[in-house]
Amino acid sequence: MSGGLLVAGTTSDAGKSVVTAGICRWLVRQGVKVAPFKAQNMSLNSFVTREGAEIGRAQAMQAQACRIEPTALMNPVLLKPGGERSSQVVLLGRPVGELSARGYHGGRQQQLLGTVLDCLAELRGSHDAVICEGAGSPAEINLRRTDIVNMGIARNAGLPVLVVGDIDRGGVFASFFGTVALLSPEDQALVSGFLVNKFRGDVSLLEPGLDMLHGLTGRRTYGVLPFRHGLGIDEEDGLRASLRGTVRESVVAPPVGADVLRVAVCAVPLMSNFTDVDALAAEPGVVVRFVDRPEELADADLVVLPGTRGTVRALDWLRERGLAEAIVRRAAEGRPVLGVCGGFQILGERIEDEVESGRGRVDGLGVLPVRVRFAREKTLTRPVGEALGERVEGYEIHHGVAEVTGGEGFISDGEGHHLDGCRVGAVRGTHWHGSLESDGFRRAFLREVAAAAGRRFVPAADTSFAALREEQLDRLGDLIEQHADTDALWRLIESGAPQGLPFIPPGAPA
Repeated sequence: MSGGLLVAGTTSDAGKSVVTAGICRWLVRQGVKVAPFKAQNMSLNSFVTREGAEIGRAQAMQAQACRIEPTALMNPVLLKPGGERSSQVVLLGRPVGELSARGYHGGRQQQLLGTVLDCLAELRGSHDAVICEGAGSPAEINLRRTDIVNMGIARNAGLPVLVVGDIDRGGVFASFFGTVALLSPEDQALVSGFLVNKFRGDVSLLEPGLDMLHGLTGRRTYGVLPFRHGLGIDEEDGLRASLRGTVRESVVAPPVGADVLRVAVCAVPLMSNFTDVDALAAEPGVVVRFVDRPEELADADLVVLPGTRGTVRALDWLRERGLAEAIVRRAAEGRPVLGVCGGFQILGERIEDEVESGRGRVDGLGVLPVRVRFAREKTLTRPVGEALGERVEGYEIHHGVAEVTGGEGFISDGEGHHLDGCRVGAVRGTHWHGSLESDGFRRAFLREVAAAAGRRFVPAADTSFAALREEQLDRLGDLIEQHADTDALWRLIESGAPQGLPFIPPGAPA
């Protein structure tokens, strides 16, 4: 059995995903054969593996950090929220049904523990190390009995636990201490130490607190990672997308042409795979923002309707807020609109949905001659085609089946045969997520948008989205290598939790 580690967090968004990716990239640069793992992921941002399995995008990103292909083993359970109280359960890459939160935590989750442990064991049997990511906090005492992603997996697999805390939020020392003190003696024995994330300032001012934390808990801090802009790649949860911030904070080059392009992304409910617009944001001179009011579309050169886990619900939301009318008017004026997956379906004439919403027949916005019928089976593929004279790759994750009754096809097989999507004037739609990551296609698409918008925008000739992503992953690896005690971290991965770690009262309630 290989070495292993569970990266837990004091809270959601503490930085578990990026720290896990950073550790993976650091290890692979040392010649270690490493794989990521997250037993259970709740996310609307997902990805399709080569074998046609749906997993969280965070694990796909972590697999890239390991320089290996992602597989369903790396994220055996994926929960895709469909509302406040229910989620689609994806098991080993395939949807197996809808469950309420009570139904899942009331028994189904614990039933999946054997599957989760089998997947982890298979990965550990074929890799030198497996770096696991937890979810939320390990001290969620109301969920501990059925937990399969934090201390539940750590206890069953004998994994040492590293707790990450976001110091930028404040209260990190209390969070570290409280996390340990709310665990049972058996769980505490695996909590090996802490990692401070997003620190700004002079580390010497923090060190007395770290010494006191060690004295109080008997556990060391394995590193203090400085705050860095632009490292939030492939977030887990579209529900927490900022509406009015830029998509990414990374610094890019100035525009190549005389004008910039302004892209407005409608922040629809249950927005999924909003990472599709990251490739646009990476282009010099492209400004991307999320919007939720019709007046915010006025100065946009391109409006994007992204994917959503609730197509009919998103359509209702667009109408309620006046965005639907603004989009229809925009299409009639010949101004660019792009719909991706659920957004593509919304742009069509009608939707027949007895699967996702159960609403039956619903009128779409009617700007594309497309009729959509929701099928019980989910389409999960990794297609390749051609659009705008350029090769384009993507991945499909949808129940909706589109019948295109007019207009022009958007993506073909390169020999004139229609593969996907539709275009009428400056309005385009496609089911393919990730298509904008294809550099040549993205540049051709932006040239068309600029021409339709009357902007003197010129796409950069040398922007490589894949190279930018690799640079970001290397930056994460650098953070670990330069600001963590990597010798101590490797001993933890290789040998497990230190012996004799003290119990911190009161422990988990009975």
